[in-house]
Amino acid sequence: MQKAEVDITKRAGELTKDEIAKIRTIIQNPREFHIPDWFLNRNKDMRSGGCLHLVSNQIAQKYREDMERMKKMRMHRGLRHLWLLKVRGQHTKTTGRRGRTVGMAKKERVCDLLIMSDLFIDTFM
Repeated sequence: MQKAEVDITKRAGELTKDEIAKIRTIIQNPREFHIPDWFLNRNKDMRSGGCLHLVSNQIAQKYREDMERMKKMRMHRGLRHLWLLKVRGQHTKTTGRRGRTVGMAKKERVCDLLIMSDLFIDTFM
């Protein structure tokens, strides 16, 4: 807001079209307005090698490209994404099971199997 010389106390609906255009150009080209590299949201891009500032759908596109690159290179992180497992070192014994039932359901299955085996034995004896 300081770089665009816009009043900080104004609300979004109160901005004029010129002020909105200034803010938009600063967001799209932050380096031209001497915004430091550490403030940009993509450091060390794989293709260009430089720092970029991504906006709107560019973020999702770069994320998808990164995931595909990691899967293609068979990186550990890419494989974890591919297998739908936790990526950042979390425990997976009890969490993140994605809909699989646990607990009492196993006991019910065992009881059902015992009943079925009794019926099976009774029919042939």
